[in-house]
Amino acid sequence: MSGEPIPFEVHESGALFHGTKAQLAVGDLLLPGRQSNFGVGRTANHVYVTGTLDAATWGAELAAGEGRGHIYIVEPLGAVEDDPNVTDKKFPGNPTRSYRTREPVKVIGELTDWVGHTPAQLQAMRDGLAALERNGGAVIYD
Repeated sequence: MSGEPIPFEVHESGALFHGTKAQLAVGDLLLPGRQSNFGVGRTANHVYVTGTLDAATWGAELAAGEGRGHIYIVEPLGAVEDDPNVTDKKFPGNPTRSYRTREPVKVIGELTDWVGHTPAQLQAMRDGLAALERNGGAVIYD
């Protein structure tokens, strides 16, 4: 792939993605009720997926853990709904194609040639998230 991910651009494949630092294999299931990628000591009641490479890249880059993140191609095994953390609060109409489910999500592949955000973009995002945390605005509706 060439270039940085483009916000709100739905991936040409139509696939859904999950960005994380976890090392997974094809066939693995992502399940709700596990340690969250975001928020120390928080249990995730949903599995989050997206149809945009940009949102998946943010997930891979900002998830808890060390090292380069992973972007997995996934298949939800049940119903999905719009992610209210993004769609209702930040981007009405769901242009990020961000969804969540309480059902298992199966890993069916991995994108290995993705390009991350610039160091300046990453720092700006981290600074913004830290400010939300300090001001009590880092609420996750899970």
